[in-house]
Amino acid sequence: MQACPVRFYYERNEPVVESDRYAVCKQLSYHLGTPLDAEAIWQEILTVSPAIDPALKEFLGLCITACNKSEWKPAVQHDVKGVSNKHGIVGMIDRFAADGAFSIVRAAGAMPFGTYAADRLRIACIAFCLEEMTGSDVKGGWVEYIPDGVARFHEVQPRDRQQVIATLHKLKGIHDGEMPQHPLNAPCHRCKYKERCESSGGHRLSELL
Repeated sequence: MQACPVRFYYERNEPVVESDRYAVCKQLSYHLGTPLDAEAIWQEILTVSPAIDPALKEFLGLCITACNKSEWKPAVQHDVKGVSNKHGIVGMIDRFAADGAFSIVRAAGAMPFGTYAADRLRIACIAFCLEEMTGSDVKGGWVEYIPDGVARFHEVQPRDRQQVIATLHKLKGIHDGEMPQHPLNAPCHRCKYKERCESSGGHRLSELL
C-alpha cells in the first residue's frame, strides 16, 4: 500500500500467500529464546508446509546460525490479534515477551541501520491497537529480521502515526471506489499492472472494472 495504492487496489481481493522463506522464519521464531534445534524446527516446518522446497532446510540452518549470535527474549504469547475499533485496524502481533515488549517477524535481511518504512508503519499500527486494547501508551516495538539474526527496536514517531492516518484515508477512498493517485516514486517499471494502469486514466474504479 505504501509503495503504490493503485497496486493495492488491484490486489485487494487476491488471497495472501506467505512465502516459503517466511514460513521458515516464522516457525523458527516460535523457538527464539530457547536452544534452536534445526532438525526439530525443520520437522515442524514440514508439518505446516508439506510441499515446501527441501532446499530451504539449508536456509533454515543459515537463519539459526545468525540467530545464535544474539540473545533473544522468549515469548510468552505468539500470534496475538491486535484490534483498533477506532481506526478500523486489525492485525497480528507475532511475539509478546514477559516484560510486555512485542515484535514482528520478517523474512527479509536487515538494513545497515534502522528499519524499513513498511515495518515502521506496521509497528505504528500495532501501537494504535495495543493502546486501545490496554489503555496504556505504547512507545514502540521490535522488528526481528530472522535471516540476519537482528532485532531492531523502532520507537513510534508522530510522523509514523500521521502516515497511518493518511494511509487509512487512502484505503477508505479505495473501498469507496475512488481511483487512487500514483505516488511520485511509484515502482511502475517493474509492476505487473503497468499496462492496465496506464490505460485506466483517472476514472473511478467502478467505471473501469
